[in-house]
This record gives sequence, structure tokens and C-alpha cells, in this order.
Amino acid sequence: MKKRKLGNTGIEVAEVAFGTVALGLPYGIGVEDESQLLPEEVAIRLLRDALDRGINFFDTAREYGKSEALLGHAFRERREEVVIATKCAHLRLKDGTLPGESALTAAIEQSLMGSLEALQTGYVDVLMLHDSDTEIIRHAGIKKLFEQYKKEGMIRATGVSTYTPQETAAVINSGGWDVVQVPFNLMDQRQSVLFERLEQQGMGIVIRSVLLKGLLSNRRPQLHPALKAVEEHIDSYGSLTRAAGLSLAQLATKFVLSFPQISSVLVGIDRTEYLREALDAVAGNALKPELVERAQRAAFKDPAFLNLHHWSVQGWLK
Repeated sequence: MKKRKLGNTGIEVAEVAFGTVALGLPYGIGVEDESQLLPEEVAIRLLRDALDRGINFFDTAREYGKSEALLGHAFRERREEVVIATKCAHLRLKDGTLPGESALTAAIEQSLMGSLEALQTGYVDVLMLHDSDTEIIRHAGIKKLFEQYKKEGMIRATGVSTYTPQETAAVINSGGWDVVQVPFNLMDQRQSVLFERLEQQGMGIVIRSVLLKGLLSNRRPQLHPALKAVEEHIDSYGSLTRAAGLSLAQLATKFVLSFPQISSVLVGIDRTEYLREALDAVAGNALKPELVERAQRAAFKDPAFLNLHHWSVQGWLK
């Protein structure tokens, strides 16, 4: 497994990062309750198998159920071999406001202490804001607290998980952050206009939604009629996969990794077969430039529509 620099953090990470959300709570298309989760001992074996196969980067969060605890059990004897990124608990109150300064500080500290305990470690490599927005990103007190944790050695790098290009631009403009995690894939390429600016600022770029929760793979279920345009667009990638001699998941992953500014692609893994698919996706040669150009021209025309949470609320995902 090739490794890339995580911006200017001094950390090197595998091209594929192991997303653990589906190990910790029901997540993804067709997953409805905890009975469908892997048994803990199987999940721990899967995590260790991934490390043995070269994946050293693992993504989790305080909000991901038991995933932090699973990582703690899996790697307590191999902590120095792995890079762990976790996200602090959601900061907004039920009414949508942020708590006052002292309560906000207490919430972040409680979240970090909980993560350290669950992960069975004295530090995390990357602590990220979760469900951030421009107000949170620009909040001087939050940034100062994260920087303090870094100075104290409790975290090695600070980061922000964003959804929109506007939020990512706010991360750049606010300065002082080390890593950003953004959604980016064959269909939704909006964030790419910011990659060079992020690189110039020395930030590590971690990509999620590479496979759009499995829609850009052979695991795609039959979609609701309201998503007919999406289904047809995904089918249109057939000419690209044939030209590249790759599966759709391989094409999707290699396309994202064709951007040199990107540090790692985050793939949700909760089955041995998904681990194998992730490893296969980065094996072999890089995508040829002409195929990258074709893929860039083949983005979905209305990327804002690619909102899986909205689809789920509408009952379009089963």
C-alpha cells in the first residue's frame, strides 16, 4: 500500500483510509439495526487484517457508536503503527445554537477525554470538528482549544470535516487547520476547485463519499424511481470502466487518487470482501490522464441533488 503525506503534519498515511462508522452503528443503504453489525471479535480481526495488509489510517468519531472502542481493542498493542483520526461530538444544542464559551470548552474536552479512553491511547493523531459549519469553523475559541491540545501532545494535528465547498473555503480563509475531510467523487466534483489552495496552505486532504455509500460500485441496489436520473448517470460510466478495464469502484477510487493534492481516500469497510475491494482499487497502475479528463467531464450535472440524507428522509433509500 502506497503512502502519502498528510499535508505538512509530518504524518504519512496509506492511500486508502479505513472508515469505521459501519462497524460502530447501523449505517449505509439497507442497514437498519444493530443486529446487522459485525460481531465485535470479527470486527477487531477485520481491523487488524487491514493493518497487516498496509492500511495504517483509520477514521472514527465520538458519534460512531462503538467504533472507537473497537479500534482501542484492536490496536492497543500496536498503537505506534496506526494513524487514528477521530471527530469530536456535535457541538450545537438542540435549538441549533452553540453553548457559551465555558460550556463549549467543557463539551469538547469531555469528547476528547471520551475518545482517548475508548481508543485506549494517550493521544489521537487527528482531532476533527464534526458536522462543522462556517460559524463553528471561524470560532476563535474552538480553534484556540484545538491548538492547545496540540501543544500539550494530546493530538498531533487539527482538522475539520466539511460538506460544502463554502465550508471548505471557510477552513482555508480562517487558517490554522492542518487537515480537511471533504466529500468528492466521480459524480460530485465541486470540491476540486479548492484542492490547490488547500495544498498551498499545507493542509492534508482526506476524501470521503468516494463510492457514494456503495452506489458507485457493484453493490448498488435498485434505486427509487425518483432517482432515475442518478441511476442512468451511474450506468453511463460503463464506457469509462470498459475503456479503463476496471470495475466501477476501482475507477471511482483511482479517479480520486489521480489528484496529487489528495492524501487519502476514506472507504467504509465492514466486510472482508469490502477490504479486498478497497485494496484491489488501489492496486496496479494509476488512471491514464485521458481517462481522468473523461471522468472530469462526466460529473453529475446537479451535484447538489446528491444528498443521501435527504433521499433517506424522503424514503428513496431502502
